[in-house]
Amino acid sequence: MMDGFRAVTDPDECQGAWKRAVPAEMVSDLWEVRDCFQRHFRRPAHFIVAEDGPTNGEVRGFLPLSWIEEVHCYGYFPGETWHGKTWLEQNRIVAADEDTLAELLGNCPGDYHLRYLIPRDYGDSDHQAVDEVGYLFLPPQYDYDMENYFQEFSHKSAKRIRRELDAFSASGVSYRHDELSDFDWLVELNVGRFGKDSYFYDLRFREGFRSLMHFLHDKGWLRLTALLIGGETAAVDIGCVYRGTYTLLAGGTHDGHPGVAKLINVHHMTRACQERFEAVDFLCGAFSWKQLFHLKPRPLYLLSSVPAEVSLPEPVEARSAACV
Repeated sequence: MMDGFRAVTDPDECQGAWKRAVPAEMVSDLWEVRDCFQRHFRRPAHFIVAEDGPTNGEVRGFLPLSWIEEVHCYGYFPGETWHGKTWLEQNRIVAADEDTLAELLGNCPGDYHLRYLIPRDYGDSDHQAVDEVGYLFLPPQYDYDMENYFQEFSHKSAKRIRRELDAFSASGVSYRHDELSDFDWLVELNVGRFGKDSYFYDLRFREGFRSLMHFLHDKGWLRLTALLIGGETAAVDIGCVYRGTYTLLAGGTHDGHPGVAKLINVHHMTRACQERFEAVDFLCGAFSWKQLFHLKPRPLYLLSSVPAEVSLPEPVEARSAACV
């Protein structure tokens, strides 16, 4: 380690370092959220801390890493992966300036692939490599009124969308909120639709998410929504509210009800207006409805020592993976 930099690997020390360095601005900033997945993935942690002065001085740099054995490189803590790539978004590296960032990365003991990073507030943002684009709905922009929102659409598009949504009403639409047992429906719908490509096919991820659900419920932040059509569970989404932002984390839909994702997403947006949230975060993912619904794009960034022309190794299927 270079002067002023130290490695932290003890779990209790990692927790303390995280809480000292990371501001709790977003739900993904919370140690408890990260630990929900760490408990199940159990990746070796390697936190790099830069401090002014002796140990426990002011933190000027912080890079929390996890060794991801199956792809032979470090990822952002806690290294919760799907197809070898970490899932949690809004990751942050604490660095006072570009030189500190370079030193943090230089102290990484191996290759790294750090995804979904929030933009740095220093340096040339045009040279930050975009990883993926997330999408936001901003209720204040429409004075918390969905009618104002739909005026952004052409008359033809608005009429078509409303017609699609209204068509579900003929079969009877109802919602159920915050029934924890609906998590099992979410898993069943998601795995039923995507099979081995589902996040939830991996038992570690599934149980990490279950732990997250219980944490959010205990805090009063959970939003678990089931949409029923004709009494049948047609879609389930899990989300949370933290500091005025409603984040949709994951969901599942029934193949027998095409288009139902639009219906439940409009329900979330309507609810956000009613409860006067500042934002709804629909996260990353190239789903065409996000552009269609005029959501605000927000890029997240990538730092990687793996050359762009070199693909990460294909991950070995986890031994703990099991289908529902």
